[in-house]
Amino acid sequence: MLKVYNVFLVFGEGLIAVVLFMQKKINNTFLSLKLGDITKETADAIVNAANHTLLGGGGVDGAIHKAGGTQILNECIEIRKRQGGCKTGDAVITTAGRLNARFVIHTVGPKWQGGSFNEDELLASAYKTSLRLAYDNKVETIAFPSISTGAYKFPVARAAEIALKTAAGFLQEYDFKEVRFVLFTDEVLEEYYRTIAGLKD
Repeated sequence: MLKVYNVFLVFGEGLIAVVLFMQKKINNTFLSLKLGDITKETADAIVNAANHTLLGGGGVDGAIHKAGGTQILNECIEIRKRQGGCKTGDAVITTAGRLNARFVIHTVGPKWQGGSFNEDELLASAYKTSLRLAYDNKVETIAFPSISTGAYKFPVARAAEIALKTAAGFLQEYDFKEVRFVLFTDEVLEEYYRTIAGLKD
């Protein structure tokens, strides 16, 4: 069953923010959607939509490096020395610097090229390898952005279906406390909502 909550946050001088939060339970894991800034999330692991270089960039990647500080970048540099970066569909893990997390999992999603270059499979792999890496490191709560739907221009509705179905499939075999998708705009949240509403419990 999909549950939808409106969470009211009250700040100084009477300012109120409404956070839309949706949650569905799959086996023993809560699969959640929310509107927000992933750099402000509290979780065991935060997933970074990285690029091949692992050196930071724009969008979510740049924001995570900026918020987390140089410790994350320094560890990424060490990974580059060992393996030369990160391939599309793969993932690597670092500590989280100043973020409210233990780890950052850096995964590289595909650039959209019309759908004929294995983009669907590579995006699914980015999610699955991130979840596998999280599970292997005893992560209980993990927060994802919408991978590849920004500068890489992956169609949002298609990406949402791949993201949520890949996560749901993984959760048929492996348990977390929560797998959370933190979406930056109302439009992206709406597409993810349409997909999660159709998932079987």
